[in-house]
Amino acid sequence: MSPSLSPFPPIADYAFLSDCHTGALVAPDGSVDWLCLPAFDSASVFGNLLDRGAGSFRFGPYDINVPTARAYEPGTNVMTTTWHTPSGWLVVRDALVMGPRRGADVVTPHTRPPADDDTEHMLVRTVECLRGSVEVELVCEPAFDYGRTPATWTLVGDDDHTADATGAGQTFRLSTDMLIGIEGGSARARHVLSTGDTAFCALSWSATLAAPTDAQDAVARVEATIHFWRQWLSRARVPDHHLRPAIERSALTIKGLTYMPTGATVAALTTSLPETPGGERNWDYRYTWIRDTTFTLQALHYLNLDWEADEFMQFVADLEPTEDGSLQIMYGIDGRRDLTESTRDELSGYEGARPVRIGNGAFDQRQNDVYGAVLDSILLHTARSSHLPRRLWPLVESQATAAMKAWREPDQGIWEARGKPQHYVSSKLMGWVALDRAAKLAAIRDDAEREATWRAEADVIRADILEHGVSDAGVLRQHYDTEALDASTLLAPLFGFLPGTDPRIRATVEAVERDLSENGFVLRYRTDETDDGLSGKEGTFLICSFWLVSALATIGEMDRANAVMERLLRIASPLGLYAEEFEVERARHLGNVPQAFSHLALIEAAGRIVLDDYRRELSL
Repeated sequence: MSPSLSPFPPIADYAFLSDCHTGALVAPDGSVDWLCLPAFDSASVFGNLLDRGAGSFRFGPYDINVPTARAYEPGTNVMTTTWHTPSGWLVVRDALVMGPRRGADVVTPHTRPPADDDTEHMLVRTVECLRGSVEVELVCEPAFDYGRTPATWTLVGDDDHTADATGAGQTFRLSTDMLIGIEGGSARARHVLSTGDTAFCALSWSATLAAPTDAQDAVARVEATIHFWRQWLSRARVPDHHLRPAIERSALTIKGLTYMPTGATVAALTTSLPETPGGERNWDYRYTWIRDTTFTLQALHYLNLDWEADEFMQFVADLEPTEDGSLQIMYGIDGRRDLTESTRDELSGYEGARPVRIGNGAFDQRQNDVYGAVLDSILLHTARSSHLPRRLWPLVESQATAAMKAWREPDQGIWEARGKPQHYVSSKLMGWVALDRAAKLAAIRDDAEREATWRAEADVIRADILEHGVSDAGVLRQHYDTEALDASTLLAPLFGFLPGTDPRIRATVEAVERDLSENGFVLRYRTDETDDGLSGKEGTFLICSFWLVSALATIGEMDRANAVMERLLRIASPLGLYAEEFEVERARHLGNVPQAFSHLALIEAAGRIVLDDYRRELSL
């Protein structure tokens, strides 16, 4: 389907809201097209993102669909949309609201120490007429269980301002100061506002279904949420640099993708947004990938967000290992291991991209890079806090032992290929990271025997990679039986496998930049050279392009690093967000959104540029 004729808004045009328990995507026309209740990985109640009949919730001017301006309230995940109609102007603000913690949360129970502020399990939308008169429309049409169950509505009380929507064992409450009418599976309201008039609507799924009492209360809740986000961001260390806005938006996005009850971070808010337009490369990313731990820890510690870093490490420490003592490659945000994949064949998919997947079949794959991610994270956290928590040492031992057994075996690699297992260089590299970091942690613990054992094995892995994983041209291969390139080899200098001055690192970085890029954006690999078990071409991967920025910095090519960074900043969404991929031909975002991996890599790349700029200033 031609994008110009598609009923689906471009992926990059969605605004992201979060209360650190769940998240929403709001289309430019004011429709909430994605919201899962009560948690990130719950079933959707608004799923228009994946099928235009799977539920939506619009609040805005009647018969006007294109806003004048959209922007986040600075320093927050609260959205402001300004509308100009033939008869006036109005502004809508949307927030998944936060407030002072009021006792135990029975909706999404916490396993981490509670903070002073937490979610109110409520979406609040306020509107104010700035000038003239404008007719405002509310259309709430949920479809529970990913669109399978239309809502049954029940008016509450006798004033027609409150109604409950029920379906698939769930209930939420719609409250508004407008008069509600029920039409089948929809709750509707229309009201004319004049200059200075306000209105509100709210959805509540709290245990008591509590809601704002009036417009003033609704505005106060949005203001409290703005205060929460700005207070949180004030704790972050963000440099005074031209990259500051991008770093701040990335920090807010990563925090917004964090599940506060456990400290886990979801890879993205969504499921099944296509990596290949109309194709089958559609995955559920609402889970925690263990390989993300090291990138998450790097970003959080760079930003001085040590509390969040500790929460995340405690989540990792709580995870149940597999039978051989290793960790799975991914877990549910509550720590569950079973993420069995199914499809919802009744859904059309975004622009016809099918199947729509729930769960992720890669959860039980063999991916040998997981050990390195865990141990690098523990070393990062230990170095930052100057303390190795007692409960983490058994995890160090089990992951180092598992890495020693596994690194010689083929696996599915960092990209979770669904083809034949291979000896992927990136997996061998992370095996080296695992034993290198384990040896350093043993030294911190003053365990000389383990330090020597793990250091010797790390040296064996390094020699094996340099013997089998380097092409005749001196470039790191994708795996031992191919000459194909893979962007994951850019991680070699970032993890300190070889210094940036090593000719093999320079050759690898330059080969990826030259031969694995489209218009300056980096592919993971070329699908015609790689057996990943799937059909179709995919877009360039944004994380790989950010890795290229960091890798160019490690080999001293700062002008080229800055050029790639500026190119990446120019293709951010209008609201500063990044999906997983960028399709060069049509200049559009692809894949799940917002993508934590993309924003984590942005923070690392920006940090390297900022550090180099500061060093240059000091040398003047």
